[in-house]
Amino acid sequence: MDGMTRGEVAEKAGVNPETLRYYERKELIPKPPRSDGGFRLYGDSYVDRLRFIQRAKDLGFTLAEIKDLLELRVDDEATCRDVKVQTEEKIDEVEEKIRALERIRKALTQLAADCEASQGPTSECPILDAMANENALNLNASNST
Repeated sequence: MDGMTRGEVAEKAGVNPETLRYYERKELIPKPPRSDGGFRLYGDSYVDRLRFIQRAKDLGFTLAEIKDLLELRVDDEATCRDVKVQTEEKIDEVEEKIRALERIRKALTQLAADCEASQGPTSECPILDAMANENALNLNASNST
């Protein structure tokens, strides 16, 4: 029986060999056939699938979302529209993360500005004081603009 070992397929796909077993457990890749000696033997399709998973992860999809995408890929009744809907949902998530990061940047910028001239002891540090005050930072989406 021809095939690659776990290490070989992992190297070709650019992942850690343990990732293959993890993805098997998460049902992202099928369990490979075994050799007469009981070794897992992976074909080229595993490399392609692992690369697909990695690219989807790079785009911010979770493993659960990637599993859904993989299932859509082989579903005869699924359409590109189904994939587009998932992609648009991911865009919405990313935009919310960007808004949250912008709130954090604004708060940190203000904290740094408040502390520019302060050379006093850390017991008088406005940054540490603001972190200790639950109302000082105002990072909630509903509270900031």
